[in-house]
Amino acid sequence: MAPRLSVRSERWPLAQAFVISRGAKTEAEVVVVEIEDGPHRGRGEAVPYARYGETVEGVVAQVQSLAGPVAEGLDRAALQSTLTPGAARNAIDCALWDLEAKRAGRRAWELIGRSRLDPVKTALTISLGPPEAMAEAARLNARRPMLKLKIGSADDLAAVEAVRHAAPRTRLIVDANEGLRAGDLAPVTGELARLEVKLLEQPLPAAEDAALEGFESPVPLCADESLHTRAELAACARRYAVVNVKLDKAGGLTEALALATEARARGLGLMVGSMVATSLAIAPALILAKGAEVADLDGPLLLARDREPGLSILGSLIEPPSPSLWG
Repeated sequence: MAPRLSVRSERWPLAQAFVISRGAKTEAEVVVVEIEDGPHRGRGEAVPYARYGETVEGVVAQVQSLAGPVAEGLDRAALQSTLTPGAARNAIDCALWDLEAKRAGRRAWELIGRSRLDPVKTALTISLGPPEAMAEAARLNARRPMLKLKIGSADDLAAVEAVRHAAPRTRLIVDANEGLRAGDLAPVTGELARLEVKLLEQPLPAAEDAALEGFESPVPLCADESLHTRAELAACARRYAVVNVKLDKAGGLTEALALATEARARGLGLMVGSMVATSLAIAPALILAKGAEVADLDGPLLLARDREPGLSILGSLIEPPSPSLWG
């Protein structure tokens, strides 16, 4: 019997609104791909992202267009040139990894030569909001090892300061989601350094980040929207100290692993991130997180409920997935 591909969309309510500089959401819309081959089933989950021109309907259609090639034996290597990077390729790629592990009777990380997968400590994201609301969220989570703060403009420095007072011992990273402008860089990074922020993620719009070349930031800068695959890595290496690798941007674990390896070879620090999604989307990203300076894989913690079975998460520590979840 030939492998059979199926795809569906799902909606997962969030515990509370998730707010960034581009807007707010109250649910995670995900696309789940399953590939069945006899007794084995591989699964992958991805998040279509409007910022990159994606829609749920469009991603589902992209996936469905490969039902024939998958039945004829499309593998991960061929997939890389069949679909462009994005959510559709990610969902299929991760399903193929899962299927390959099930067929081999091995864990997915063993397929790349690792004997084990260690637990990962994730940052927890605090949504953009009034300083007092962000500070209260930080106070409630002040025992976590790392908090990630969303900001939308230079005016949000008051919120960062309030959070720092509420969580004085926690490592802080700040994500502007392209919300700043070149003229903000010097004063904002100076203040963030004073507040002992460890990382500033994507300060400028991706189309404007050439302005970062030659800028000596007192806080390390991290590329997110500016980096999808290895194609953007050379430019990012001139502008950033760290890169955020996400499966949905890279188009799957296959490209993400290659991207992380090349980023390291260029001397760049590594952050592993994700969209807001369930444990099925996060599980493959745990393989990427080994040795990363920052893991931002808190999607399941932001949901009102996660899928079952999900990842085991104690505080901020994520355990490796069970075979029944993925890999």
